[in-house]
This record gives sequence, C-alpha cells and structure tokens, in this order.
Amino acid sequence: MQKIFLYNTASRKKEELKPIVGGKVGIYSCGPTVYWNQHIGNMYSYISWDVLVRVLKYLGYEVKQVMNLTDVGHLTSDGDSGDDKMEKGALREGLSVWEIAKKYEEQFFESEKLLNINRPDVVCSATQHIPEQIELIKKIEKNGMTYVISDGVYFDTSKFPDYAKFANLKLEEIKDTDRNEISKEKRNLSDFALWKFSPKDGTKRQMEWDSPWGVGFPGWHIECSAMSTKYLGEVFDIHTGGIDHIPVHHTNEIAQGYGAFGHQTANYWIHNAFVVGKGGTKMSKSLGNLFLASELKDVGVNPLAYRYMVLNSHYRKGLEFSVDGLKVANIAYEKLVRLINEWNDGGKINDSYKKEFEEKIADDLAMPEVMALVWKLTKDETVKNEDKKATLLDFDKVLGLNLGKSIEEVIPDEIYQLAKERTEAKIAKDWAKADTLREKIKTMGYLVEDFKNDCKIRKLVLS
Repeated sequence: MQKIFLYNTASRKKEELKPIVGGKVGIYSCGPTVYWNQHIGNMYSYISWDVLVRVLKYLGYEVKQVMNLTDVGHLTSDGDSGDDKMEKGALREGLSVWEIAKKYEEQFFESEKLLNINRPDVVCSATQHIPEQIELIKKIEKNGMTYVISDGVYFDTSKFPDYAKFANLKLEEIKDTDRNEISKEKRNLSDFALWKFSPKDGTKRQMEWDSPWGVGFPGWHIECSAMSTKYLGEVFDIHTGGIDHIPVHHTNEIAQGYGAFGHQTANYWIHNAFVVGKGGTKMSKSLGNLFLASELKDVGVNPLAYRYMVLNSHYRKGLEFSVDGLKVANIAYEKLVRLINEWNDGGKINDSYKKEFEEKIADDLAMPEVMALVWKLTKDETVKNEDKKATLLDFDKVLGLNLGKSIEEVIPDEIYQLAKERTEAKIAKDWAKADTLREKIKTMGYLVEDFKNDCKIRKLVLS
C-alpha cells in the first residue's frame, strides 16, 4: 500500500499517515452552519476533503468520513456572546429555525452534487445529538474542568496547561471584546461555553433543551467532540477544517478531548486555506466574485470547471478567484473532456504515469502537480490515445471531474436575452440591428446559427 504524507497542524510538518487500524482511516470533517447559503468559497473546503477521501480510497485504504451540520449553538461571536446564527437566520427570513436548517441543508447538498462531492459516510446534525453532548459535558465536569456562571457552563482553560499550544496562542494578548457582565464572570478570557442557558428575561428560544445545569443549548464546540468520538471512537485518525478553525474551534475541541478523556481525539489535524478575490481581496457580491454553485451556469460556466480550478490550487495555499480565471478554467476543463471523449475506448492504464500520479497525490495532495501531469499525458505522443483515455479515467477516480461524460452546454441568460432581441429585430426586418446583435453575441464567445423558424446557440470552441 502506497505511503501517504500529510501536513499535520499539530506538529507543523508533513508526517506519514499511520492509521490506528492498519489500512483503515477515520476522518471527521467540520461541516457548515446551516443558517445561510454556502457559496463557492465555502465549498473549497469540502472539495479539498472530498479529494482527500478519494486519494485514500484510490491508494487502497478503507475510509469512514463523518461530517457535522451545525444547526444550533454557533453564536455570532467567538466570545460566547451575540445571537445564535440559527435564530438570527430564522428572524431574517420569517421561518422557524427548523425550516431554516432544512432549507440550507438542502442548498449545501445541492452544491455538493453540482461540484461532484461525494456525501460523507455519516452526516450528523447537532440537534440530533443533544444527549451525547450533555454526557460529554458531564465527563468534563466530573474531571473538574468546568464551572458555572450566570449564562452557562464553561470550560476552565487554566486546568489544561497546553491549551495555547496547538494554535501557538499568546493568552496574555486575548482581549475582552464582549464588554459585558457575562465576560467579567469568566475566570479566564480564553474560557469557553459548553452549555448556554436560555435567556432569563422570558425570551423564548426556538431551540432549547433540559440539562442537569438548566434549560439551554450546547456551545458550538462540544458538538464536534461529541459526534466525532461517537462515530469514530475516542481516538481517530484525521480531523479536517479551515485554517480559521485553528485558534478557536479546534483549539477548544482539543481542550474538550483532554477534559473528557485525558488525551487528544485526533492524531492528524489538517487545514485548508481560504479562497480570496483578486489581489487577496475578500470575496463579496458587491465585487461580483461571489457565487453559489447553482449560479455558475448563469455566467456560462460548468460547475465542474470550479472544481477543476480548485484542483489547480494546493489546499494549504488556497485559491485566488476571479470570474475571468474561472472562465479560463472552464475553457481548459471543456477542452480536456472533449479530448478524452474523442479517443477510443479499450486502452490500458499506463503504468509509468500511474506511478507518478500516485507519488504526487500521496505527497500532501499535490494536486497542481497532478493537473500538470494530466496535461503532459494528453500531449505525450509516445502513448496511444486509447491508453491516455484509460489512464485519465483512472485518475478521475481522484479528480472527480466526470471526464468520461460529454459536456452539457451551458448558455448564460444574458446570451439568451440577446438572441431573443435579435429574433425580434429579424421579425421587424431590422437587419442592421440583428447583425449587430449577432456580432455582439460572437464577441462574448457564442455563435447564433439560424434555421427556418428558429435559431441555435452554441459556444465557440477556443484552442
């Protein structure tokens, strides 16, 4: 079995993956908070971990991946204050929190499907695991690492000497950003909530449960510790998430593991970097660079072209995104698919290229080098076309680009509208306007072909 090396945030170096049980790997992936849409920047993480799972399976490992859905307890402030994001989402849309959760779970799953992300083996929501979270808090309490103040049950980070180690935190520099009475009750500014009490002013929360400490709801961090250990055991192999999880969420998960079990729960902590706009700017609707996966077709792009774009980045470096860059990726992606579909079936996998492919994917998921290898193979005149096809379709078990399927033509709404205006101009016998619109459509990368009573729009193929 091919050895695989992954960068472990806990040690700050690449390490050989040595599973707890030989040949089997347990992975826990932090999933979305389902109070709002997951845009393509959010989906970068899930593509990255889908690739990790595919790589492990390709190299012969048996994998069990667990992912949570946060549908309660994630407050708008990391300092355990502010509104619950689910409650805030419900207020924003005039729906119940349960309806909000369902709505945005479905949006997330739709995005997974469009981007060809395989569903994890276990998808578990926080609200369905309240008893497990309560039991875990009781274990931490029994070990003397909690205390109760007016708004909830807190983890006492002073009882865990290595609290700052994972994220290299300077605890003396943590500021009291909440500026309220509750924060003044905390023994240490780094302490965090395990269980939050419902408001005592009579305000009724939509999500609340009885507990040994009072009516309330779990803190954000406890769900991951409870569900990861429920489905993968007290110690499992890999925990994934974004780099933003390192200083707070994952640091607190590690503390909870020591509080409950006396040891860390995951052996390898792996984190992806962010997607940013051009020049490192933040992605936003106002800048025109923030899309849902379902909106990519509106700009004439196959959603899998975004996956192709992600594969040309390294998960630890992130991605600089632009619409122009995405359109270039779309051209390259469609060219690759058309090439493969022009070649005959019945070829054999090229052993030399397969060996090089395995070496690259096993080296901390070196996907940019893998994509360079893909194009090198397409141009290699010493390899028969049918063998190229067989080899690339084998690689696609990891790439997940559906290379063996024909391209679905994606025409933007703007192009359809221009074509409609052109048809109306022709009916009005305004030939000059019709010709002008035809040329405008052509400059945008599409060709209008006229038939007797209709027209057909197709994308121009660029070499």
